[in-house]
Amino acid sequence: MTAAPQRTDVVARGVLAMLEKPFQTRVIQLAKFHGFELVYHTWNSQRSAPGFPDLVMVSSRDKRILYRELKRTVGKVTPDQQAWLDALTACGQDAGVWRPADLLSGRIVAELKSAQRAA
Repeated sequence: MTAAPQRTDVVARGVLAMLEKPFQTRVIQLAKFHGFELVYHTWNSQRSAPGFPDLVMVSSRDKRILYRELKRTVGKVTPDQQAWLDALTACGQDAGVWRPADLLSGRIVAELKSAQRAA
């Protein structure tokens, strides 16, 4: 007989299987909760520069801007996306990739909170 899955296991599997849109919605909610009053996401990327990060989050209070590419658990960063992330980082900007596992690990909240500590 197999034991029933624990609630935390079910939740973890659900988070890891998140589609990009619900993941993005959750990240935006967290960003706003942690003081990022402006969050930009290109509505239609067809006329935008290839690879530009999914989210630009601004906290004027903390004087911080985060650039994040959001990927599903198995999604791959394209060469254009990596070029943007590398160039932004080389210019001293906080740029990176977040995945649903980063919600579970607490990485996303930690990085959002680090803006508050840095101010």
